Amino acid sequence: MKFRFIVFIFFLIAQASMADVRLPKIFSDNMVLQRDKSLKVWGWAAKGEGVTVTFNQQVLTATADKQGRWQVSMKPMTYGGPYEMVVSSKTNSITLRNILIGDVWICSGQSNMEMAMQGWGGDSIKNATQELKKAHYPQIRFFTVEKALSYSPKDDVTGNWQECNPNTTASFSATAYFFGRKLNQDLNIPIGLIHTSWGGTNIQAWTSWDEMSKLDENKNTKLDDILSLQKKWSVNREKYQAALKNDPGVGEKWFQEELNTSSWTKLMMPQRYEQFISPSADGIVWFRKELNLTAQQAAGATAINFGAIDDLDETYINGKLVGTTNNWVANRNYAIPTGLLKAGKNIITVKVLDTGGGGGFNGQEKDLFVQTSSGKISLAGEWLYKFGAVSTQFDVHDTGPNSFPSQLYNAMVAPLINSSIKGVIWYQGEANTFEAYNYRNLFPLMINDWRKKWNDNFPFVWVQLANFMKPVASPSQSGWAELREAQHLALKLPLTGEAIAIDIGEANDIHPKNKQDVGQRLALAALKVSYGKDIVYSGPVYQSMEIKENKVIIDFANQGSGLMAKGDKYGYLKGFAIAGSDQQFVWAKAYISGNKVIVFSDEVQQPVAVRYAWADNPDDANLYNKEDLPASPFRTDSWKGITDTK
Repeated sequence: MKFRFIVFIFFLIAQASMADVRLPKIFSDNMVLQRDKSLKVWGWAAKGEGVTVTFNQQVLTATADKQGRWQVSMKPMTYGGPYEMVVSSKTNSITLRNILIGDVWICSGQSNMEMAMQGWGGDSIKNATQELKKAHYPQIRFFTVEKALSYSPKDDVTGNWQECNPNTTASFSATAYFFGRKLNQDLNIPIGLIHTSWGGTNIQAWTSWDEMSKLDENKNTKLDDILSLQKKWSVNREKYQAALKNDPGVGEKWFQEELNTSSWTKLMMPQRYEQFISPSADGIVWFRKELNLTAQQAAGATAINFGAIDDLDETYINGKLVGTTNNWVANRNYAIPTGLLKAGKNIITVKVLDTGGGGGFNGQEKDLFVQTSSGKISLAGEWLYKFGAVSTQFDVHDTGPNSFPSQLYNAMVAPLINSSIKGVIWYQGEANTFEAYNYRNLFPLMINDWRKKWNDNFPFVWVQLANFMKPVASPSQSGWAELREAQHLALKLPLTGEAIAIDIGEANDIHPKNKQDVGQRLALAALKVSYGKDIVYSGPVYQSMEIKENKVIIDFANQGSGLMAKGDKYGYLKGFAIAGSDQQFVWAKAYISGNKVIVFSDEVQQPVAVRYAWADNPDDANLYNKEDLPASPFRTDSWKGITDTK
């Protein structure tokens, strides 16, 4: 009887707590509420429970519906504070303190938005120590949404509001912080920053299923079927992980000189996994090539080079390990021990492990060679390959945020859409560079989707991808350039802006440490687009072209106080390429003439097209306006790119 009584008491306590009025996590001490817009306050209570909300001289009441949900709408208020909010019912009362009214911005994207002031693993942003010492801005407040996945829209997120100080700023998004700091300094109003991002994620993960389900690739997909497959995929992944640990290439010594290769397959190299296996392939692949050398070549060989390999490689020559690297953007260049190569047949073997995303040989044909005293011997061309353990052999499917659309929208955005906001800043695209042409549709689809869900045509400002990877020696195609173009095309949407970051990237790090300029340029775009400030907010943007004889004359918008060739005392512009009707681009000479740029090359007498900063890493591009804002990359042609698969 005593036990039953105790159970009964706990039951009553549980029932009472369920009846208590509750608020979503986005309401907490230190929060910022959006000024000059109607404000919704919502939460949960027992069915039929009356709730009263008191805030800044407004008192509103609501009754919880059958699902226990209640909501009130407050009249718009001007900026100010701090205030208190009291939410009460018959069973309990909640008091929230230190609340400000100002402008609230959603800050979303992938790892470059996620990167905190203190960075990762000690790899902090530029001047982090000095910046953190200065991070005392009580009018700036942070809310970081904890990472979560869901196949259906959630009601709540996990996180809490914090006041900006050196301790809280250290772990907050650096891009968002510098953006908010600039707005606060210029406008002198409270700024709330809601940070919701996840590194390595594609844009599909951030778009609602309402929109993603309409795309051709998803029309026949049913969520229930996906959920039922999760168990099967989990078992398959365990088998795949076991196969990686028991790589047959190691046990059978596929790196040795004498080997029966009748079961191996021919392949023209270099290639990525996505090109010869499938877009979703990960795992271990062994590559093998026979190289015949003269005695002189063998004696003079000093190094072997492959360019970048994604992610990890083990490189063997004649059965001996000569080098291994685990860095997907690092060039592979290994010294060849004296006497290892010989006259006649030599065997080069490379084991590659791709742990996720892209995989395989990222270099170009010119990057594959053996260096000798008399020159380079190309290793491009025919190789053999064999699977050690590849995910496609086990029907393995990614179960992370990119495995199925809308999971991040459902868990990390949908719970926020009742909140009134000023706008959105966005830093994402790296994960979609392989499908840059499709991003032309995906990006405006997401922007319009969010605006529709919020029922608010709010400003949307983004960062155009920074320069990254090894610079090229000659003009070439570029998925990263095509992604930047896709981002730029979204400026056709109303109330949009773009921060150009083509000059702040790092060849060997996809996460540039200069987040100050990124945040500053985002803020400039927001001040123009969202606040109507009469400022120079962007670098030069291609507007039109005119061909006169063998020269192309380019006109630009957003010239500010004028065009300049940054960093060149002679005023020469770099990063321009020109082509005739054969579509073969060569580097061009370019100079500023008044408010225009003149582009030409002695190699192209009848030019038809010009490109600027059209590369993964156009590190020499130096066209700016005198306000020190870089020109946006562009092309005057509409020729088919490498990501246009139509």
